[in-house]
Amino acid sequence: MSNVHRLSNGVTLICDPAPGFETVALSVVAGRGARWEDTARSGWSHLLEHMVFKGAGSRDAREIVEAIEAQGGQLNAATGHERTSFQVRALAGDLPLALEIVGDLVQRPALDAEDLAKEKRVVGQEIAEAADTPDDQVFELAQAAAFPDQPLGRPILGETATIGSADPGSLSAWRERVYAPDRLVVSVAGAVDETRFLADAERMFGSTAAPLAADPAPGLFVGGAVSERRRLEQAHLVFLLPAPGSLDADVWALRVFVEILGGGMSSRLFQEARERLGLAYAIDAYCDTYADIGVLGVYAGCAAQDAARLAEVTAQQIRALAVGVQANELSRAKAQMKAALFMSRESLLARAEHVAGQWLTFGRLPTPVETARAIDAVGADDMARLGERLLAAGTATVAALGPKPAMAAAAAFSGALFN
Repeated sequence: MSNVHRLSNGVTLICDPAPGFETVALSVVAGRGARWEDTARSGWSHLLEHMVFKGAGSRDAREIVEAIEAQGGQLNAATGHERTSFQVRALAGDLPLALEIVGDLVQRPALDAEDLAKEKRVVGQEIAEAADTPDDQVFELAQAAAFPDQPLGRPILGETATIGSADPGSLSAWRERVYAPDRLVVSVAGAVDETRFLADAERMFGSTAAPLAADPAPGLFVGGAVSERRRLEQAHLVFLLPAPGSLDADVWALRVFVEILGGGMSSRLFQEARERLGLAYAIDAYCDTYADIGVLGVYAGCAAQDAARLAEVTAQQIRALAVGVQANELSRAKAQMKAALFMSRESLLARAEHVAGQWLTFGRLPTPVETARAIDAVGADDMARLGERLLAAGTATVAALGPKPAMAAAAAFSGALFN
């Protein structure tokens, strides 16, 4: 069971002792990310995540990673639209070291001008690599079309021009906003002495103070078709529909819907598009949920000449599920989701990350049993209500990347879904 504590400056501490483990997982999550960026600062949250590793506290870049790896640990980080997280996996006795290092990364980075110039080039190569990777780039195209001229529609990596405008002073001010203590969660799971953890966390995170950052503007799903012709062997397709956000009452119906639609080998899309028709090797459904809005998505890779037919089949399956779910597939989807929920409890890092995310989303910690009950509570009427919402939106996003025949996917998808 996780125990929640609050420091006087607003930092939340979550401790999840797990008897029988010899290791510990630390996740320090800031509840802000790329969604807080304006156009001029696009990519700054991700650039900052890179820069803190170049030197923090009394350590330089090499000393930061060597301090963890010399003890057999692992250190990582990630930036998203609504969160930035730092993770450490270590042996039980190394939690104080992990807290010290991540505390320095989040609160005391050097942000040296020479290092910043070099890291801008590194991030520029990361941007170029993503653009050269079709099954990455097609998601960027889809997101930009779904949320044009909004933070949710801009790439988390930013653009070379916008990251190029950052200097040490402006990046330091940005750090104070996105890593501010009011939305900072320090979560630990595994072999942990809670009393010592609280004392160490107070020492490392308790003195930070910063002004609060305003919430971003609500997301608005606009939709539309976007395509990019490339000489590739395969077409890459992404289909998006506006969907409930994390706090919406229909969010669990959405997750069950996604599981039935394209969550595994028994899903409707896999069985119809791959097994029966042989239109695609890779096809799956997913959902991204933000605080106020979400998207239901489908990704597929196929031969370009099959893109229009695959788009039509995908739309037909979404429409069919929206108007009726079978009892056996509803039961199967719930079983898969509950199994994944409890299996994730066997990973300490997943536990630490999960509870941090729950706290930032809900301001409380639903237990796994409570979550399982929420999954079980989804019925055919909930699925029908969600299906009606999906179809009533009347708008979708289709992104196609590949040879010319793939460009026909957008019209085929919208025609089959809404007509």
